[in-house]
Amino acid sequence: MLARNPHLRIPGMTNVALIADDDEFFRVALKNILLDQFAFDEIIETASFDEAMERLPQRHDISLALFDLAMAGMASAATLKAVRECFPEIRVAVVSASNRREDILLALEAGVHGFVPKGLGIELLVNALNIVIEGMIYVPPSLADLDAAAAEPPPCAARATDRMSVFTPRQTDVLQLISQGKSNKEIARALKLGEGTVKVHVAALFRVLSVSSRAAAAVAGSQLLLQNN
Repeated sequence: MLARNPHLRIPGMTNVALIADDDEFFRVALKNILLDQFAFDEIIETASFDEAMERLPQRHDISLALFDLAMAGMASAATLKAVRECFPEIRVAVVSASNRREDILLALEAGVHGFVPKGLGIELLVNALNIVIEGMIYVPPSLADLDAAAAEPPPCAARATDRMSVFTPRQTDVLQLISQGKSNKEIARALKLGEGTVKVHVAALFRVLSVSSRAAAAVAGSQLLLQNN
């Protein structure tokens, strides 16, 4: 039997993890692993990236967030850069069926704390999660496969040159409304989102666009939107 790991336990505080994956059966399996093998008090389940971004600002006791890549709202592994920048205190990892080097490298470039393949056995999966939880970076052994590296184009060649490709569909919606001069409250009302969630998306857009004001974001966003129409 695998030993239970009392990780990240802060006295007097609940210990919460978030799983974002549209595969309900895998969410249940991963939830059970986190509850049985680690010291989590609660697991929050979401089925899309937007739902995860809605929940993260609402809770200040989340210590671990696990994301699948093949779910609604996830543009690519690079999308997780916004999560890392907006929630730097949370350990963030990808748990994905993908073994593509590009996905692994994009995720690591985004600053995630690990890329865990779903195909690992339970013991290896637990060990990989333990590495992430203990403050280290988990990289799948397949990344060292030189034959696979030669078969795939480098990330810079495969990545779209279009800067809009790094935005999720929801972030694109927010950018369009910023370009129209809408406030966060108006954007939240139009998109039926919490105002806290809108603030997270706006902060992510500012970082990607390298701007520090709504006016600059509106100008940069309008130019990008025109280029992509």
